[in-house]
Amino acid sequence: MTAMPELGAKKPASGRGAGMAMLAYGIFATHDAVIKSLGANYAVFQIIFFSVLFAFVPVMVMLLVDRAEANLRPHHPWLVLARTCTMMLSMVCAFYAFSVLPLAETYALLFATPLLITALSVPLLGETVRLRRWIAVFAGLVGVLVILRPGYTELNYGHAAALMAATGSAFSGVIVRRIGSEERSAVLILYPMLANILVMALALPWVYVPMPLTDFGLMASVGLLSTLAQLCVIGAFRAAPVALVAPFQYSQILWAVPFGFFLFGDVPDIWVAVGTSIIISSGLFVVWRESKAEVSDTAPVSSNRNARPDAGPLMRPRAADHPQH
Repeated sequence: MTAMPELGAKKPASGRGAGMAMLAYGIFATHDAVIKSLGANYAVFQIIFFSVLFAFVPVMVMLLVDRAEANLRPHHPWLVLARTCTMMLSMVCAFYAFSVLPLAETYALLFATPLLITALSVPLLGETVRLRRWIAVFAGLVGVLVILRPGYTELNYGHAAALMAATGSAFSGVIVRRIGSEERSAVLILYPMLANILVMALALPWVYVPMPLTDFGLMASVGLLSTLAQLCVIGAFRAAPVALVAPFQYSQILWAVPFGFFLFGDVPDIWVAVGTSIIISSGLFVVWRESKAEVSDTAPVSSNRNARPDAGPLMRPRAADHPQH
Protein backbone atom coordinates (compact mmCIF):
# COMPACT_ATOMS: atom_id res chain seq x y z
CA MET A 1 0.00 0.00 0.00
CA THR A 2 2.80 2.41 0.78
CA ALA A 3 4.30 2.00 -2.71
CA MET A 4 1.13 3.03 -4.53
CA PRO A 5 1.44 6.82 -3.97
CA GLU A 6 5.05 6.72 -5.19
CA LEU A 7 4.09 4.90 -8.37
CA GLY A 8 1.23 7.28 -8.92
CA ALA A 9 3.49 10.28 -8.39
CA LYS A 10 6.07 9.13 -10.90
CA LYS A 11 3.87 9.48 -13.98
CA PRO A 12 3.01 13.16 -13.40
CA ALA A 13 6.71 13.84 -12.80
CA SER A 14 7.65 12.15 -16.08
CA GLY A 15 4.86 13.99 -17.86
CA ARG A 16 6.12 17.26 -16.41
CA GLY A 17 9.63 16.40 -17.58
CA ALA A 18 8.42 15.64 -21.09
CA GLY A 19 6.41 18.87 -21.16
CA MET A 20 9.37 20.93 -19.99
CA ALA A 21 11.59 19.27 -22.61
CA MET A 22 9.12 20.07 -25.37
CA LEU A 23 8.93 23.66 -24.11
CA ALA A 24 12.73 23.93 -23.89
CA TYR A 25 13.32 22.87 -27.47
CA GLY A 26 10.45 25.01 -28.69
CA ILE A 27 12.21 27.98 -27.08
CA PHE A 28 15.50 26.90 -28.67
CA ALA A 29 13.79 26.75 -32.07
CA THR A 30 12.47 30.29 -31.54
CA HIS A 31 16.00 31.31 -30.52
CA ASP A 32 17.35 29.85 -33.78
CA ALA A 33 14.68 31.55 -35.89
CA VAL A 34 15.70 34.89 -34.37
CA ILE A 35 19.34 34.14 -35.22
CA LYS A 36 18.38 33.40 -38.83
CA SER A 37 16.44 36.65 -39.02
CA LEU A 38 19.35 38.67 -37.63
CA GLY A 39 21.87 36.82 -39.82
CA ALA A 40 20.46 38.48 -42.91
CA ASN A 41 21.84 41.86 -41.76
CA TYR A 42 24.56 41.24 -39.18
CA ALA A 43 27.76 39.22 -38.92
CA VAL A 44 27.77 36.14 -36.73
CA PHE A 45 30.39 37.70 -34.44
CA GLN A 46 28.13 40.64 -33.67
CA ILE A 47 25.14 38.41 -32.95
CA ILE A 48 27.15 36.12 -30.66
CA PHE A 49 28.75 39.00 -28.77
CA PHE A 50 25.47 40.64 -27.79
CA SER A 51 23.56 37.39 -27.22
CA VAL A 52 26.23 35.97 -24.88
CA LEU A 53 26.56 39.33 -23.17
CA PHE A 54 22.86 39.34 -22.31
CA ALA A 55 22.94 35.68 -21.26
CA PHE A 56 25.90 36.42 -18.99
CA VAL A 57 23.91 38.52 -16.53
CA PRO A 58 21.24 35.98 -15.50
CA VAL A 59 23.78 33.14 -15.52
CA MET A 60 26.08 35.11 -13.20
CA VAL A 61 23.20 35.78 -10.83
CA MET A 62 22.33 32.07 -10.68
CA LEU A 63 25.93 31.09 -10.03
CA LEU A 64 26.43 33.76 -7.37
CA VAL A 65 23.52 32.44 -5.34
CA ASP A 66 24.86 28.89 -5.62
CA ARG A 67 26.96 28.48 -2.50
CA ALA A 68 28.42 25.20 -3.77
CA GLU A 69 30.60 27.00 -6.32
CA ALA A 70 33.79 27.69 -4.38
CA ASN A 71 36.20 29.02 -7.03
CA LEU A 72 36.91 29.20 -10.74
CA ARG A 73 40.17 27.24 -10.82
CA PRO A 74 39.79 24.26 -13.18
CA HIS A 75 41.07 20.83 -12.18
CA HIS A 76 41.76 20.00 -15.83
CA PRO A 77 42.83 23.33 -17.37
CA TRP A 78 43.85 21.93 -20.76
CA LEU A 79 40.63 19.99 -21.21
CA VAL A 80 38.60 22.99 -20.07
CA LEU A 81 40.50 25.08 -22.64
CA ALA A 82 39.85 22.46 -25.32
CA ARG A 83 36.14 22.42 -24.49
CA THR A 84 36.02 26.22 -24.53
CA CYS A 85 37.59 26.27 -28.00
CA THR A 86 35.27 23.58 -29.35
CA MET A 87 32.25 25.40 -27.93
CA MET A 88 33.30 28.66 -29.57
CA LEU A 89 33.87 26.91 -32.89
CA SER A 90 30.53 25.14 -32.63
CA MET A 91 28.69 28.32 -31.72
CA VAL A 92 30.16 30.38 -34.58
CA CYS A 93 29.52 27.60 -37.09
CA ALA A 94 25.98 26.91 -35.89
CA PHE A 95 25.01 30.60 -35.91
CA TYR A 96 26.41 30.92 -39.43
CA ALA A 97 24.58 27.79 -40.60
CA PHE A 98 21.30 29.06 -39.18
CA SER A 99 21.90 32.36 -41.00
CA VAL A 100 22.40 30.89 -44.47
CA LEU A 101 20.61 27.51 -44.53
CA PRO A 102 16.94 26.61 -44.04
CA LEU A 103 16.22 25.85 -40.38
CA ALA A 104 15.13 22.25 -41.06
CA GLU A 105 18.28 21.51 -43.07
CA THR A 106 20.52 22.97 -40.37
CA TYR A 107 18.82 20.92 -37.66
CA ALA A 108 19.11 17.76 -39.73
CA LEU A 109 22.89 18.15 -39.92
CA LEU A 110 23.23 19.18 -36.26
CA PHE A 111 21.27 16.07 -35.27
CA ALA A 112 24.36 14.07 -36.23
CA THR A 113 25.98 15.22 -32.96
CA PRO A 114 24.87 12.23 -30.81
CA LEU A 115 26.15 9.84 -33.48
CA LEU A 116 29.52 11.59 -33.55
CA ILE A 117 29.66 11.48 -29.74
CA THR A 118 29.18 7.72 -29.91
CA ALA A 119 32.02 7.35 -32.42
CA LEU A 120 34.37 9.67 -30.50
CA SER A 121 33.66 7.95 -27.19
CA VAL A 122 35.65 4.91 -28.33
CA PRO A 123 39.10 6.57 -28.59
CA LEU A 124 38.47 9.34 -26.05
CA LEU A 125 36.47 7.59 -23.31
CA GLY A 126 37.37 3.95 -23.87
CA GLU A 127 33.71 3.19 -24.51
CA THR A 128 32.92 -0.22 -26.00
CA VAL A 129 30.53 0.33 -28.90
CA ARG A 130 29.06 -2.90 -30.17
CA LEU A 131 27.75 -3.72 -33.60
CA ARG A 132 24.20 -2.37 -33.22
CA ARG A 133 25.31 1.09 -32.18
CA TRP A 134 27.95 1.16 -34.93
CA ILE A 135 25.24 0.30 -37.44
CA ALA A 136 23.17 3.19 -36.07
CA VAL A 137 26.14 5.55 -36.42
CA PHE A 138 26.80 4.53 -40.02
CA ALA A 139 23.09 4.72 -40.84
CA GLY A 140 23.00 8.26 -39.45
CA LEU A 141 25.98 9.24 -41.59
CA VAL A 142 24.17 7.80 -44.61
CA GLY A 143 21.30 10.12 -43.64
CA VAL A 144 23.72 13.06 -43.75
CA LEU A 145 24.80 12.03 -47.25
CA VAL A 146 21.16 11.75 -48.33
CA ILE A 147 20.63 15.37 -47.25
CA LEU A 148 23.83 16.69 -48.82
CA ARG A 149 23.74 14.53 -51.98
CA PRO A 150 27.27 15.55 -53.00
CA GLY A 151 27.50 15.86 -56.76
CA TYR A 152 23.74 16.32 -57.17
CA THR A 153 23.08 19.43 -55.11
CA GLU A 154 24.93 22.70 -54.67
CA LEU A 155 26.78 22.66 -51.35
CA ASN A 156 27.90 25.87 -49.68
CA TYR A 157 29.76 27.07 -46.60
CA GLY A 158 26.57 26.71 -44.56
CA HIS A 159 26.59 22.93 -44.97
CA ALA A 160 30.25 22.74 -43.95
CA ALA A 161 29.55 25.02 -40.98
CA ALA A 162 26.65 22.87 -39.77
CA LEU A 163 28.80 19.73 -39.91
CA MET A 164 31.65 21.52 -38.13
CA ALA A 165 29.19 22.69 -35.47
CA ALA A 166 28.01 19.10 -34.96
CA THR A 167 31.61 17.91 -34.71
CA GLY A 168 32.54 20.66 -32.25
CA SER A 169 29.47 19.87 -30.15
CA ALA A 170 30.44 16.20 -30.13
CA PHE A 171 33.98 16.91 -28.93
CA SER A 172 32.61 19.29 -26.30
CA GLY A 173 30.14 16.66 -25.13
CA VAL A 174 32.80 13.96 -24.83
CA ILE A 175 35.06 16.31 -22.85
CA VAL A 176 32.18 17.10 -20.49
CA ARG A 177 31.59 13.40 -19.98
CA ARG A 178 35.27 12.95 -19.10
CA ILE A 179 35.69 15.86 -16.66
CA GLY A 180 32.15 16.88 -15.74
CA SER A 181 32.09 15.01 -12.43
CA GLU A 182 35.29 16.76 -11.30
CA GLU A 183 34.79 20.31 -12.59
CA ARG A 184 32.42 22.80 -11.03
CA SER A 185 29.48 24.05 -13.04
CA ALA A 186 30.83 27.60 -12.79
CA VAL A 187 34.05 26.57 -14.55
CA LEU A 188 32.22 24.81 -17.38
CA ILE A 189 29.76 27.66 -17.84
CA LEU A 190 31.74 30.85 -17.33
CA TYR A 191 34.97 30.07 -19.17
CA PRO A 192 33.26 29.55 -22.56
CA MET A 193 31.04 32.59 -21.98
CA LEU A 194 33.95 34.87 -21.10
CA ALA A 195 36.00 33.53 -24.02
CA ASN A 196 33.14 34.17 -26.42
CA ILE A 197 32.65 37.71 -25.17
CA LEU A 198 36.39 38.47 -25.41
CA VAL A 199 36.99 36.90 -28.85
CA MET A 200 33.83 38.35 -30.38
CA ALA A 201 34.66 41.77 -28.92
CA LEU A 202 38.04 41.64 -30.68
CA ALA A 203 36.29 40.89 -33.98
CA LEU A 204 33.49 43.40 -33.43
CA PRO A 205 35.27 46.56 -34.71
CA TRP A 206 35.73 44.87 -38.10
CA VAL A 207 32.16 43.70 -38.56
CA TYR A 208 29.96 45.98 -36.45
CA VAL A 209 26.84 47.39 -38.08
CA PRO A 210 24.75 49.98 -36.19
CA MET A 211 21.49 48.49 -34.93
CA PRO A 212 18.04 49.98 -34.53
CA LEU A 213 16.47 49.44 -31.13
CA THR A 214 14.30 46.57 -32.38
CA ASP A 215 17.30 44.57 -33.62
CA PHE A 216 19.19 45.32 -30.42
CA GLY A 217 16.23 43.88 -28.55
CA LEU A 218 16.26 40.79 -30.78
CA MET A 219 19.94 40.22 -30.02
CA ALA A 220 19.19 40.49 -26.31
CA SER A 221 16.34 38.02 -26.74
CA VAL A 222 18.73 35.42 -28.22
CA GLY A 223 20.72 35.35 -24.97
CA LEU A 224 17.66 35.41 -22.74
CA LEU A 225 15.86 32.70 -24.72
CA SER A 226 18.97 30.51 -24.50
CA THR A 227 19.09 30.89 -20.71
CA LEU A 228 15.37 30.23 -20.34
CA ALA A 229 15.59 27.12 -22.52
CA GLN A 230 18.57 25.83 -20.52
CA LEU A 231 16.57 26.20 -17.30
CA CYS A 232 13.72 24.22 -18.85
CA VAL A 233 16.18 21.49 -19.90
CA ILE A 234 17.48 21.27 -16.33
CA GLY A 235 13.93 21.04 -15.01
CA ALA A 236 13.09 18.33 -17.53
CA PHE A 237 16.02 16.14 -16.54
CA ARG A 238 15.26 16.61 -12.86
CA ALA A 239 11.68 15.45 -13.39
CA ALA A 240 12.13 12.55 -15.81
CA PRO A 241 14.68 9.90 -16.85
CA VAL A 242 17.28 10.70 -19.49
CA ALA A 243 15.89 8.12 -21.90
CA LEU A 244 12.55 9.95 -21.88
CA VAL A 245 13.83 13.52 -22.13
CA ALA A 246 16.83 13.21 -24.49
CA PRO A 247 14.81 12.32 -27.63
CA PHE A 248 12.86 15.57 -27.34
CA GLN A 249 15.82 17.43 -28.84
CA TYR A 250 14.57 16.12 -32.18
CA SER A 251 11.26 17.95 -31.67
CA GLN A 252 13.07 21.07 -32.89
CA ILE A 253 12.41 19.89 -36.43
CA LEU A 254 8.66 20.16 -35.74
CA TRP A 255 9.14 23.86 -35.02
CA ALA A 256 11.66 24.41 -37.80
CA VAL A 257 9.31 23.47 -40.64
CA PRO A 258 6.53 25.98 -39.83
CA PHE A 259 9.02 28.65 -38.74
CA GLY A 260 10.98 28.18 -41.96
CA PHE A 261 7.87 28.22 -44.15
CA PHE A 262 5.98 31.14 -42.61
CA LEU A 263 8.94 33.35 -41.66
CA PHE A 264 11.47 32.64 -44.40
CA GLY A 265 9.59 30.86 -47.19
CA ASP A 266 11.67 27.68 -46.86
CA VAL A 267 10.17 24.36 -47.98
CA PRO A 268 12.27 21.25 -47.19
CA ASP A 269 12.59 18.89 -50.15
CA ILE A 270 11.95 15.16 -49.98
CA TRP A 271 15.64 14.30 -49.59
CA VAL A 272 15.99 16.50 -46.50
CA ALA A 273 12.92 14.79 -45.03
CA VAL A 274 14.27 11.30 -45.79
CA GLY A 275 17.77 12.06 -44.50
CA THR A 276 16.40 13.70 -41.36
CA SER A 277 14.23 10.66 -40.65
CA ILE A 278 17.26 8.37 -40.93
CA ILE A 279 19.39 10.55 -38.64
CA ILE A 280 16.65 10.91 -36.01
CA SER A 281 15.93 7.16 -36.06
CA SER A 282 19.62 6.41 -35.59
CA GLY A 283 19.94 8.91 -32.76
CA LEU A 284 16.87 7.55 -30.99
CA PHE A 285 18.26 4.04 -31.26
CA VAL A 286 21.57 5.13 -29.71
CA VAL A 287 19.80 6.81 -26.78
CA TRP A 288 17.60 3.74 -26.29
CA ARG A 289 20.56 1.37 -26.34
CA GLU A 290 22.49 3.50 -23.85
CA SER A 291 19.50 3.39 -21.49
CA LYS A 292 20.17 -0.33 -21.11
CA ALA A 293 22.49 -0.74 -18.14
CA GLU A 294 24.40 -3.67 -19.65
CA VAL A 295 25.14 -1.92 -22.95
CA SER A 296 27.19 1.18 -22.06
CA ASP A 297 29.59 1.88 -19.20
CA THR A 298 29.90 5.60 -19.87
CA ALA A 299 26.63 6.43 -21.71
CA PRO A 300 28.37 9.29 -23.56
CA VAL A 301 25.27 10.48 -25.42
CA SER A 302 22.73 10.20 -22.62
CA SER A 303 25.05 11.79 -20.08
CA ASN A 304 25.29 14.99 -22.15
CA ARG A 305 22.09 16.63 -21.02
CA ASN A 306 22.04 19.22 -23.76
CA ALA A 307 23.81 18.74 -27.06
CA ARG A 308 23.47 22.40 -27.96
CA PRO A 309 26.61 24.31 -26.98
CA ASP A 310 25.96 26.38 -30.12
CA ALA A 311 23.04 28.00 -28.32
CA GLY A 312 24.91 29.27 -25.30
CA PRO A 313 26.43 28.05 -22.04
CA LEU A 314 25.89 24.46 -21.00
CA MET A 315 24.18 24.59 -17.62
CA ARG A 316 24.44 21.16 -16.08
CA PRO A 317 22.15 19.74 -13.43
CA ARG A 318 24.04 18.27 -10.48
CA ALA A 319 24.57 14.55 -10.38
CA ALA A 320 22.54 14.45 -7.19
CA ASP A 321 19.53 15.49 -9.18
CA HIS A 322 19.72 12.29 -11.23
CA PRO A 323 19.19 9.24 -9.11
CA GLN A 324 18.51 7.20 -12.22
CA HIS A 325 22.27 7.24 -12.97
